[in-house]
Amino acid sequence: MAAQSSRRGLCSLPTSPAGLTHRHRLQTRTAAQLQPLYASVLGTPSPLAEMLVQQQSQRLTADVQLAVLQPLFDTAEGLETPIQLIYLLALLGFLAAGAYLVVRQVLIRRELDEAAKALGERIRTGEATCEDYYELGVILTRKRLFTQATKNLEKAKKLWDGEESDLAQVHNALGFCYFSMEKVDMAIQEYQKAVDLQQGYVTAWNNLGDAYERSKDWRKALAAYQEALAYAPNNSIAMQRMDYCKTRVERLGL
Repeated sequence: MAAQSSRRGLCSLPTSPAGLTHRHRLQTRTAAQLQPLYASVLGTPSPLAEMLVQQQSQRLTADVQLAVLQPLFDTAEGLETPIQLIYLLALLGFLAAGAYLVVRQVLIRRELDEAAKALGERIRTGEATCEDYYELGVILTRKRLFTQATKNLEKAKKLWDGEESDLAQVHNALGFCYFSMEKVDMAIQEYQKAVDLQQGYVTAWNNLGDAYERSKDWRKALAAYQEALAYAPNNSIAMQRMDYCKTRVERLGL
């Protein structure tokens, strides 16, 4: 009867993490309390007794760890599929966006090539106008062929027979090419001609300020951005660069 009662008591111990932890503490405390009794009655505890106590303690520790970690494993398994799905959808989105940009660039380049070919044919046949030279120069600029672009823009400037204010666009395009070729002084000259011909040419004023920044002439750069803001008060580029140049002028005491 005593053995049956003892067996029923072991089976009725809780199996929750808290219960297993309590059980482990109880077993460890009992072993610690019995250790002096072994020493007083039997002398030094037998190796077999120590081994049995250690094995039971390790088994209970493993049970506690499993009971505590199992809910976390179940949660991770439940989240694994949605996370993978989100990852795949995000990856597909990035790939689609990248493919769109690549296709768009290819189409733009093809259009530029076709337009350049048509304009080049007009130039070879001697039918090109100053506007044709200008358009070809702009196309070559977009393709970053600055040397060839400069030749066509210079030709357009020489042959220009339209309004003087429209010629400002040719000077601005030439200034951009020279600036991209690190010919800053020539770029400044072209930008200055552009704003002289068309005083409200905000893009040319910003480009002029950028060129003066490259040459470290902070006062003239500041003045150029102020002119741009006089015609376009909400121009974000001019506002940002004006604040920067103003800080440089004040710091250097210019």
